Amino acid sequence: MAKKETVTKKSTEKKEAPKAAAPSAVSKKRFDFGVLYVQSTYNNTKVLLTDKDGNALMASSAGALGFKGAKKGTPFAAAKVGETLAMKAQPLGLKEIAVVVKGTGSGRESAIRGFVSKGIIISSIKDVTPVPFNGPKPKKPRRV
Repeated sequence: MAKKETVTKKSTEKKEAPKAAAPSAVSKKRFDFGVLYVQSTYNNTKVLLTDKDGNALMASSAGALGFKGAKKGTPFAAAKVGETLAMKAQPLGLKEIAVVVKGTGSGRESAIRGFVSKGIIISSIKDVTPVPFNGPKPKKPRRV
């Protein structure tokens, strides 16, 4: 089989494509105050930044930054999560945050330290870790 040659005519007229709105480098909304939710487990650390009404602005976790396996639960990974989220939050004009911590992992404090290292003020820290008040049901007595 022989190859077929296709000839296309190029028009000399220039067609203008409709311009799309260019994404702005700086967000249009400015937030002075925000709430930082830190959920720290033994296996991972998740951080969520919201406005004062609770609408999520941005979030990150140790797994999202590329940490895998047991390294996700380390304080170093949690500090990196806090730093990267603070870098993302700086264009929003964030000045002050309230922190809500949940969980018993090793990244609780270091995620907050990483966020504050970029110059954002903490107004309050609240711990909402659920604590059982009567614990699990005891084992049944052994019948012999």
